[in-house]
Amino acid sequence: MVFESLLLWAQQFITEASYFAVFAASAVINSTIFIGIIGGTYAIVLFAVGLGLNPLFVGLSAGLGSAIGELTGYMVGLGSEVSIEKYEKKIPRIIKKLMKLFTNVGFWVVFVAALLPLPFDVIGILGGMSKYDLKKFFIATVIGRIIRYVAFAYAGYSLFPFVKTFFD
Repeated sequence: MVFESLLLWAQQFITEASYFAVFAASAVINSTIFIGIIGGTYAIVLFAVGLGLNPLFVGLSAGLGSAIGELTGYMVGLGSEVSIEKYEKKIPRIIKKLMKLFTNVGFWVVFVAALLPLPFDVIGILGGMSKYDLKKFFIATVIGRIIRYVAFAYAGYSLFPFVKTFFD
């Protein structure tokens, strides 16, 4: 009963707000730290494509919203600057090495992590902790997430008749 109500609400929201709904839902889902809704953005993308929205625009909306949502992890890492200065000697070496990685190949680390279904919050926090350039972080995240969700939207578009049989 609750699940059906949620599905009806999501259908109405996506039908009325279209691509903005995909963007907003993706931003909210990805703005949580370590407690994201597993598969939430994928479900929104699949649902939107199933309702007939263009897969390219669904992927673009989800990718941009997701990238904006992921900035919360970066901000948490950036905000930990006081703690890092105070407890620098107690920070494990592995974290220090990962932070250094951002100075050498940060853009590619962020891009690949945004492209793959990995726990991206860790990358965002490390990026903020290492004071990696916010513009580069955001651009790499946007590119990775757009590729990821456009590909998924087209896959969902191709498979939706098959998937729809589970909902009928």
